[in-house]
Amino acid sequence: MPIVLVTGAARGIGKSIVTNLAAAGWDVIGGVRNAADAEALSALPRVSAVRLDVTDDAQVSALPEVLPARLDAVVNNAGIAVSGPLEALTAEDIRRQLEVNVVGQLAVTRAVLPLLREAKGRIVFISSVNGKLSAPMMGAYSASKFALEAAADALRVELRPWQIAVSVVEPAQTDTDLWRTADQAVADMEAAMTPSHRILYTNHVAGMRKSIAVQQRLAVDPEKVAKVVHEALTARRAKARYPVGLATTIQMTVMTKLPTRVRDAVLRRVLGQP
Repeated sequence: MPIVLVTGAARGIGKSIVTNLAAAGWDVIGGVRNAADAEALSALPRVSAVRLDVTDDAQVSALPEVLPARLDAVVNNAGIAVSGPLEALTAEDIRRQLEVNVVGQLAVTRAVLPLLREAKGRIVFISSVNGKLSAPMMGAYSASKFALEAAADALRVELRPWQIAVSVVEPAQTDTDLWRTADQAVADMEAAMTPSHRILYTNHVAGMRKSIAVQQRLAVDPEKVAKVVHEALTARRAKARYPVGLATTIQMTVMTKLPTRVRDAVLRRVLGQP
């Protein structure tokens, strides 16, 4: 049976990917950050867990020792979303965003590449519609996803001699804790801003709050993302990119082709920005 490592496997999209692949006959190794999550994940059929914080150099370096001798694929799913106007984010906020979503993903990939090379395996990165379309108040997150897409493009060409396919899966809003707790996340974001930034960006934050309800209604079941990941891992010829759903495809295609001024105006209106 094929063996896959899935990072960020404890909940949300990662958990759906784990259960979907296990049900399809894969032996799944889920990367999680704590013992409780490892125990819960290991209770699932065909699933085992490893402690893996993608920003922990020691844990990432130890992967070849804790993984089986064969690995057919890695799904780089671990990620966080740092929101807020870029002016209000600290350098540490931005570093944390990039460390998890970019540096950590590439570190894991590098650690398992010798195993994937032997198996002629596959690499999947979970990106986002924001990897093609940058959103106001989500600039740091969008920057991380743009960077991830660029890295995947380079890897795809670099690894071609060893027949290692590299794909990017691009969901839009997904019905996970990230969106279910979005109101609280905005409140926390605003609380972390300096008093002067809260005054400057009052209308931006208010617009962000108003847009949440609409985006929550548009959120898709994470099972849809998991099914697309399965397709990326099993297709006879893996595609470079897999948008999740027709709406996401249309959104990215149309919005990225609009003139910049028009696109900016649409984003301001849709996302309630001044």
